[in-house]
Amino acid sequence: MTVARGRLAPLAAAVLFVLLGLTGCGGGHTAPPTPAPAAVGGDQPPVPAPAGSSAPPSDPGAQLTLSAVGDVIMGNAPSLLPPNNGHGFFDPVASSLHSDLQMANLEQPLTDDTGVGKCGAGSAGKSCFQFRSPPSYAGVLKEAGFALVNLANNHAYDFGPAGHQNTRTALDGAGVKYTGPPGMITVVTVKGIRVAVLGFAPYPWANDLVNIPKAQDLVRRAKTQADLVIIQVHMGGEGADHTHVKPGTEIFFGENRGDPIAFSHAVIDAGADIVIGHSPHVLRALEFYKGKLIAYSLGNFAGYHALGTGGVVGISAILRVTLRRDGSYLSGTLVPAQMVAPGVPRLDPQKQAISLVSGLCRADFPKTGAHLGADGAVTPST
Repeated sequence: MTVARGRLAPLAAAVLFVLLGLTGCGGGHTAPPTPAPAAVGGDQPPVPAPAGSSAPPSDPGAQLTLSAVGDVIMGNAPSLLPPNNGHGFFDPVASSLHSDLQMANLEQPLTDDTGVGKCGAGSAGKSCFQFRSPPSYAGVLKEAGFALVNLANNHAYDFGPAGHQNTRTALDGAGVKYTGPPGMITVVTVKGIRVAVLGFAPYPWANDLVNIPKAQDLVRRAKTQADLVIIQVHMGGEGADHTHVKPGTEIFFGENRGDPIAFSHAVIDAGADIVIGHSPHVLRALEFYKGKLIAYSLGNFAGYHALGTGGVVGISAILRVTLRRDGSYLSGTLVPAQMVAPGVPRLDPQKQAISLVSGLCRADFPKTGAHLGADGAVTPST
Protein backbone atom coordinates (compact mmCIF):
# COMPACT_ATOMS: atom_id res chain seq x y z
CA MET A 1 0.00 0.00 0.00
CA THR A 2 1.63 3.21 -1.14
CA VAL A 3 0.85 6.90 -1.25
CA ALA A 4 1.05 8.68 -4.58
CA ARG A 5 2.38 12.17 -5.15
CA GLY A 6 0.00 15.09 -4.67
CA ARG A 7 -0.36 18.77 -3.85
CA LEU A 8 -2.75 21.20 -2.19
CA ALA A 9 -3.47 24.66 -3.57
CA PRO A 10 -2.40 27.45 -1.20
CA LEU A 11 -5.00 29.33 0.79
CA ALA A 12 -5.06 33.08 1.07
CA ALA A 13 -4.24 34.17 4.63
CA ALA A 14 -6.74 36.99 4.76
CA VAL A 15 -9.61 34.72 3.79
CA LEU A 16 -8.48 32.10 6.28
CA PHE A 17 -8.67 34.54 9.17
CA VAL A 18 -12.14 35.72 8.17
CA LEU A 19 -13.74 32.39 7.22
CA LEU A 20 -11.96 29.87 9.40
CA GLY A 21 -11.08 31.85 12.48
CA LEU A 22 -7.73 30.08 12.30
CA THR A 23 -4.20 30.85 13.05
CA GLY A 24 -4.06 28.67 9.98
CA CYS A 25 -5.28 25.52 8.30
CA GLY A 26 -4.40 24.38 4.83
CA GLY A 27 -1.63 25.66 2.66
CA GLY A 28 0.45 24.34 -0.21
CA HIS A 29 1.41 20.71 0.21
CA THR A 30 4.64 19.49 -1.28
CA ALA A 31 4.50 16.31 -3.34
CA PRO A 32 5.38 13.45 -1.00
CA PRO A 33 7.46 10.51 -2.16
CA THR A 34 6.04 7.08 -1.53
CA PRO A 35 6.35 6.10 2.15
CA ALA A 36 6.61 2.67 3.66
CA PRO A 37 3.56 0.42 3.20
CA ALA A 38 0.70 1.05 5.58
CA ALA A 39 0.32 -1.66 8.18
CA VAL A 40 -3.01 -3.15 9.12
CA GLY A 41 -3.88 -2.35 12.73
CA GLY A 42 -3.69 -5.05 15.36
CA ASP A 43 -6.55 -6.60 17.23
CA GLN A 44 -5.51 -5.90 20.80
CA PRO A 45 -8.01 -4.04 23.01
CA PRO A 46 -7.26 -0.31 22.74
CA VAL A 47 -8.33 0.34 26.33
CA PRO A 48 -8.22 -2.35 29.01
CA ALA A 49 -11.74 -3.47 29.83
CA PRO A 50 -12.87 -3.76 33.44
CA ALA A 51 -12.93 -7.29 34.82
CA GLY A 52 -16.00 -9.16 33.70
CA SER A 53 -16.92 -6.60 31.00
CA SER A 54 -15.82 -8.58 27.95
CA ALA A 55 -18.68 -10.17 26.08
CA PRO A 56 -18.22 -13.63 24.55
CA PRO A 57 -17.73 -13.47 20.75
CA SER A 58 -21.00 -15.32 20.19
CA ASP A 59 -23.11 -12.82 22.14
CA PRO A 60 -25.29 -10.98 19.57
CA GLY A 61 -26.39 -8.50 22.24
CA ALA A 62 -22.87 -7.29 22.96
CA GLN A 63 -22.47 -3.53 22.73
CA LEU A 64 -19.83 -0.84 23.02
CA THR A 65 -19.76 2.91 23.50
CA LEU A 66 -17.48 5.01 21.33
CA SER A 67 -16.57 8.65 21.73
CA ALA A 68 -15.27 10.88 18.97
CA VAL A 69 -14.08 14.45 18.59
CA GLY A 70 -13.02 16.58 15.63
CA ASP A 71 -9.72 18.31 14.94
CA VAL A 72 -7.01 18.05 17.58
CA ILE A 73 -3.84 20.19 17.50
CA MET A 74 -2.05 20.01 20.85
CA GLY A 75 0.61 22.62 20.13
CA ASN A 76 2.45 24.67 17.56
CA ALA A 77 6.12 23.79 17.97
CA PRO A 78 8.75 24.89 18.53
CA SER A 79 7.68 27.82 20.70
CA LEU A 80 3.92 27.53 21.26
CA LEU A 81 3.42 24.44 23.39
CA PRO A 82 1.19 23.91 26.44
CA PRO A 83 2.68 23.83 29.93
CA ASN A 84 3.91 20.64 31.61
CA ASN A 85 4.81 19.08 28.24
CA GLY A 86 1.12 18.72 27.49
CA HIS A 87 0.35 16.47 30.46
CA GLY A 88 -3.19 17.06 31.65
CA PHE A 89 -4.14 18.90 28.44
CA PHE A 90 -7.42 16.99 28.15
CA ASP A 91 -8.15 16.68 31.88
CA PRO A 92 -11.02 19.25 31.96
CA VAL A 93 -13.02 17.13 29.46
CA ALA A 94 -11.80 13.67 30.44
CA SER A 95 -14.99 12.54 32.14
CA SER A 96 -16.99 13.02 28.94
CA LEU A 97 -14.29 11.65 26.65
CA HIS A 98 -13.68 8.30 28.29
CA SER A 99 -15.43 5.39 26.57
CA ASP A 100 -14.80 1.87 25.29
CA LEU A 101 -13.27 3.32 22.11
CA GLN A 102 -12.08 6.94 22.23
CA MET A 103 -11.10 8.58 18.91
CA ALA A 104 -9.95 11.91 17.45
CA ASN A 105 -8.82 13.45 14.19
CA LEU A 106 -5.12 14.21 14.74
CA GLU A 107 -4.68 17.38 12.69
CA GLN A 108 -0.90 17.60 12.99
CA PRO A 109 2.25 15.49 12.77
CA LEU A 110 4.01 14.44 15.96
CA THR A 111 7.59 15.04 14.92
CA ASP A 112 10.71 17.08 15.43
CA ASP A 113 11.53 19.53 12.64
CA THR A 114 12.42 17.40 9.63
CA GLY A 115 13.81 20.33 7.68
CA VAL A 116 11.19 19.72 5.02
CA GLY A 117 8.00 21.67 5.72
CA LYS A 118 5.23 22.20 3.23
CA CYS A 119 5.46 25.99 3.66
CA GLY A 120 8.23 28.08 2.19
CA ALA A 121 9.97 30.75 4.27
CA GLY A 122 7.97 33.52 2.64
CA SER A 123 4.56 31.88 3.01
CA ALA A 124 4.71 30.21 6.43
CA GLY A 125 2.04 31.70 8.67
CA LYS A 126 0.77 33.93 5.87
CA SER A 127 -0.69 31.93 3.00
CA CYS A 128 0.49 28.52 4.19
CA PHE A 129 0.15 26.92 7.60
CA GLN A 130 1.88 23.95 9.16
CA PHE A 131 1.67 22.52 12.66
CA ARG A 132 3.57 19.98 14.69
CA SER A 133 3.96 18.82 18.26
CA PRO A 134 6.88 16.81 19.64
CA PRO A 135 6.75 13.00 19.28
CA SER A 136 6.31 12.73 23.05
CA TYR A 137 2.79 14.15 22.65
CA ALA A 138 1.67 10.71 21.50
CA GLY A 139 1.91 9.96 25.22
CA VAL A 140 -0.45 12.88 25.94
CA LEU A 141 -3.05 11.23 23.70
CA LYS A 142 -2.54 7.89 25.41
CA GLU A 143 -2.71 9.48 28.86
CA ALA A 144 -6.05 11.07 27.92
CA GLY A 145 -7.49 7.72 26.84
CA PHE A 146 -7.40 8.09 23.06
CA ALA A 147 -7.22 4.59 21.63
CA LEU A 148 -7.20 5.54 17.94
CA VAL A 149 -6.61 8.65 15.82
CA ASN A 150 -7.31 9.48 12.21
CA LEU A 151 -4.39 10.58 10.03
CA ALA A 152 -6.40 11.12 6.84
CA ASN A 153 -6.38 14.92 6.69
CA ASN A 154 -4.68 17.89 5.06
CA HIS A 155 -2.02 18.35 7.76
CA ALA A 156 -0.69 14.80 7.89
CA TYR A 157 2.23 15.71 5.61
CA ASP A 158 2.99 19.18 6.98
CA PHE A 159 6.56 18.04 7.56
CA GLY A 160 6.81 15.67 4.64
CA PRO A 161 6.92 11.89 4.53
CA ALA A 162 9.56 11.80 7.28
CA GLY A 163 7.27 13.77 9.59
CA HIS A 164 4.41 11.41 8.79
CA GLN A 165 6.52 8.36 9.49
CA ASN A 166 7.75 9.92 12.73
CA THR A 167 4.11 10.40 13.73
CA ARG A 168 3.32 6.76 13.11
CA THR A 169 6.41 5.67 15.02
CA ALA A 170 5.48 7.89 17.98
CA LEU A 171 1.91 6.58 18.04
CA ASP A 172 3.14 2.99 17.81
CA GLY A 173 5.48 3.62 20.72
CA ALA A 174 2.68 5.06 22.85
CA GLY A 175 0.25 2.28 22.00
CA VAL A 176 -2.19 4.53 20.11
CA LYS A 177 -3.69 3.00 16.96
CA TYR A 178 -4.19 5.06 13.81
CA THR A 179 -5.95 4.84 10.47
CA GLY A 180 -6.06 6.70 7.17
CA PRO A 181 -3.16 5.67 4.86
CA PRO A 182 -4.24 4.08 1.56
CA GLY A 183 -5.52 0.56 1.95
CA MET A 184 -5.24 0.59 5.73
CA ILE A 185 -7.95 -1.23 7.67
CA THR A 186 -7.30 -0.73 11.37
CA VAL A 187 -8.97 -3.42 13.47
CA VAL A 188 -9.26 -3.32 17.26
CA THR A 189 -11.15 -5.59 19.60
CA VAL A 190 -13.32 -3.87 22.18
CA LYS A 191 -15.33 -5.87 24.72
CA GLY A 192 -15.15 -8.89 22.44
CA ILE A 193 -16.38 -6.91 19.40
CA ARG A 194 -14.05 -6.54 16.43
CA VAL A 195 -14.13 -2.98 15.10
CA ALA A 196 -12.62 -1.83 11.80
CA VAL A 197 -11.87 1.89 11.43
CA LEU A 198 -11.13 3.46 8.02
CA GLY A 199 -9.93 6.99 7.31
CA PHE A 200 -10.70 8.95 4.13
CA ALA A 201 -9.66 12.35 2.74
CA PRO A 202 -9.12 13.94 -0.70
CA TYR A 203 -5.31 13.62 -0.51
CA PRO A 204 -2.88 11.11 -2.00
CA TRP A 205 -1.66 9.92 1.40
CA ALA A 206 -5.18 8.85 2.44
CA ASN A 207 -7.93 6.53 1.31
CA ASP A 208 -9.63 8.46 -1.48
CA LEU A 209 -12.77 10.31 -0.44
CA VAL A 210 -13.56 11.25 -4.04
CA ASN A 211 -13.44 7.74 -5.52
CA ILE A 212 -16.66 6.44 -4.01
CA PRO A 213 -16.70 2.98 -5.68
CA LYS A 214 -13.17 2.34 -4.39
CA ALA A 215 -14.23 3.52 -0.93
CA GLN A 216 -17.13 1.08 -1.00
CA ASP A 217 -14.78 -1.76 -1.96
CA LEU A 218 -12.58 -1.00 1.07
CA VAL A 219 -15.61 -0.91 3.36
CA ARG A 220 -16.77 -4.30 2.06
CA ARG A 221 -13.31 -5.72 2.68
CA ALA A 222 -13.31 -4.29 6.21
CA LYS A 223 -16.72 -5.83 6.86
CA THR A 224 -15.24 -9.29 6.27
CA GLN A 225 -12.69 -8.62 9.05
CA ALA A 226 -14.86 -7.05 11.73
CA ASP A 227 -18.29 -6.88 13.33
CA LEU A 228 -18.49 -3.09 13.10
CA VAL A 229 -17.07 -0.63 10.54
CA ILE A 230 -16.45 2.99 11.56
CA ILE A 231 -15.65 5.66 8.99
CA GLN A 232 -13.48 8.67 9.86
CA VAL A 233 -13.58 11.18 7.00
CA HIS A 234 -12.08 14.62 6.33
CA MET A 235 -14.63 16.16 3.95
CA GLY A 236 -16.26 19.45 3.03
CA GLY A 237 -15.31 23.12 2.80
CA GLU A 238 -13.92 25.04 5.75
CA GLY A 239 -14.97 27.97 7.86
CA ALA A 240 -17.75 29.78 9.65
CA ASP A 241 -19.82 29.96 6.47
CA HIS A 242 -19.64 26.19 5.90
CA THR A 243 -21.94 24.93 8.65
CA HIS A 244 -24.59 23.72 6.19
CA VAL A 245 -24.47 20.43 4.31
CA LYS A 246 -25.76 20.68 0.76
CA PRO A 247 -26.13 18.04 -1.96
CA GLY A 248 -23.26 17.82 -4.43
CA THR A 249 -19.50 18.19 -4.47
CA GLU A 250 -17.92 20.83 -2.27
CA ILE A 251 -15.08 22.80 -3.86
CA PHE A 252 -12.91 24.78 -1.49
CA PHE A 253 -10.15 27.03 -2.88
CA GLY A 254 -10.07 24.92 -6.02
CA GLU A 255 -9.91 21.62 -4.14
CA ASN A 256 -12.44 18.85 -4.51
CA ARG A 257 -13.45 18.23 -0.89
CA GLY A 258 -15.85 15.45 -1.82
CA ASP A 259 -19.61 15.06 -1.87
CA PRO A 260 -20.36 14.53 1.84
CA ILE A 261 -23.90 13.24 1.42
CA ALA A 262 -23.15 10.91 -1.50
CA PHE A 263 -20.00 9.55 0.16
CA SER A 264 -21.64 8.97 3.54
CA HIS A 265 -24.68 7.24 2.09
CA ALA A 266 -22.52 5.10 -0.21
CA VAL A 267 -20.23 3.77 2.52
CA ILE A 268 -23.26 2.90 4.65
CA ASP A 269 -24.75 1.09 1.66
CA ALA A 270 -21.48 -0.87 1.52
CA GLY A 271 -21.67 -1.89 5.18
CA ALA A 272 -20.39 0.98 7.36
CA ASP A 273 -22.14 1.37 10.71
CA ILE A 274 -21.35 5.03 11.50
CA VAL A 275 -19.70 7.96 9.69
CA ILE A 276 -17.72 10.55 11.66
CA GLY A 277 -16.78 13.68 9.70
CA HIS A 278 -14.39 16.57 10.25
CA SER A 279 -12.55 19.23 8.21
CA PRO A 280 -14.97 22.22 8.10
CA HIS A 281 -13.74 23.53 11.52
CA VAL A 282 -17.39 23.92 12.51
CA LEU A 283 -20.11 21.58 13.70
CA ARG A 284 -22.50 20.29 11.07
CA ALA A 285 -25.78 18.38 11.11
CA LEU A 286 -26.35 14.80 12.22
CA GLU A 287 -28.38 12.53 9.94
CA PHE A 288 -29.76 9.01 10.20
CA TYR A 289 -29.55 7.04 6.95
CA LYS A 290 -30.91 3.50 6.93
CA GLY A 291 -30.70 3.54 10.72
CA LYS A 292 -27.00 4.53 10.75
CA LEU A 293 -25.75 7.81 12.20
CA ILE A 294 -23.76 10.30 10.13
CA ALA A 295 -21.99 13.18 11.89
CA TYR A 296 -21.09 15.44 8.98
CA SER A 297 -18.54 17.41 11.03
CA LEU A 298 -17.50 17.45 14.67
CA GLY A 299 -15.66 20.74 14.17
CA ASN A 300 -12.65 21.83 16.23
CA PHE A 301 -11.82 20.26 19.57
CA ALA A 302 -8.31 21.51 20.38
CA GLY A 303 -6.07 23.94 18.52
CA TYR A 304 -3.42 25.27 20.88
CA HIS A 305 -2.13 28.52 19.34
CA ALA A 306 -3.25 27.15 15.98
CA LEU A 307 -7.01 27.56 15.63
CA GLY A 308 -9.25 30.53 16.35
CA THR A 309 -11.71 30.26 19.22
CA GLY A 310 -14.23 33.03 18.48
CA GLY A 311 -17.76 32.54 17.22
CA VAL A 312 -19.01 29.34 15.70
CA VAL A 313 -15.53 27.84 15.17
CA GLY A 314 -15.11 27.71 18.93
CA ILE A 315 -18.31 25.72 19.49
CA SER A 316 -17.40 22.07 19.86
CA ALA A 317 -18.77 18.73 20.98
CA ILE A 318 -17.97 15.18 22.01
CA LEU A 319 -20.07 12.58 20.24
CA ARG A 320 -20.85 9.46 22.29
CA VAL A 321 -22.61 6.56 20.57
CA THR A 322 -23.52 3.07 21.75
CA LEU A 323 -23.77 0.39 19.05
CA ARG A 324 -24.67 -3.28 19.25
CA ARG A 325 -22.44 -5.94 17.73
CA ASP A 326 -24.75 -6.15 14.70
CA GLY A 327 -24.26 -2.43 14.02
CA SER A 328 -27.66 -1.33 15.23
CA TYR A 329 -27.85 2.05 16.91
CA LEU A 330 -28.72 1.88 20.59
CA SER A 331 -28.19 5.43 21.87
CA GLY A 332 -26.12 8.56 21.45
CA THR A 333 -25.30 11.88 23.09
CA LEU A 334 -23.79 15.09 21.81
CA VAL A 335 -21.86 16.51 24.77
CA PRO A 336 -21.49 20.30 24.38
CA ALA A 337 -17.92 21.56 24.52
CA GLN A 338 -16.05 24.67 23.50
CA MET A 339 -12.55 25.62 22.49
CA VAL A 340 -11.32 28.53 24.58
CA ALA A 341 -8.22 30.68 24.11
CA PRO A 342 -5.52 29.76 23.37
CA GLY A 343 -7.25 26.73 21.86
CA VAL A 344 -7.89 24.34 24.74
CA PRO A 345 -10.96 22.06 25.11
CA ARG A 346 -13.52 22.67 27.82
CA LEU A 347 -17.06 21.53 28.52
CA ASP A 348 -19.65 24.18 27.68
CA PRO A 349 -22.18 24.99 30.42
CA GLN A 350 -24.14 27.09 27.91
CA LYS A 351 -24.65 24.01 25.71
CA GLN A 352 -24.25 25.98 22.50
CA ALA A 353 -23.61 22.86 20.43
CA ILE A 354 -27.07 21.45 21.12
CA SER A 355 -28.98 24.44 19.81
CA LEU A 356 -26.58 24.91 16.88
CA VAL A 357 -26.68 21.30 15.68
CA SER A 358 -30.43 20.98 16.30
CA GLY A 359 -31.05 23.90 13.97
CA LEU A 360 -28.72 22.50 11.33
CA CYS A 361 -30.43 19.10 11.46
CA ARG A 362 -33.82 20.70 10.88
CA ALA A 363 -32.56 22.99 8.12
CA ASP A 364 -30.39 20.56 6.15
CA PHE A 365 -32.21 17.25 6.72
CA PRO A 366 -35.84 18.02 7.56
CA LYS A 367 -36.91 14.39 7.11
CA THR A 368 -33.81 12.42 8.13
CA GLY A 369 -31.98 14.76 10.50
CA ALA A 370 -31.35 13.59 14.04
CA HIS A 371 -33.40 14.91 16.93
CA LEU A 372 -31.40 16.36 19.83
CA GLY A 373 -32.92 16.48 23.27
CA ALA A 374 -32.19 19.25 25.74
CA ASP A 375 -29.63 16.94 27.34
CA GLY A 376 -27.95 16.24 23.98
CA ALA A 377 -29.57 12.82 23.49
CA VAL A 378 -29.41 11.89 19.80
CA THR A 379 -32.38 9.99 18.37
CA PRO A 380 -33.83 9.47 14.91
CA SER A 381 -36.62 11.82 13.92
CA THR A 382 -40.06 10.31 14.25
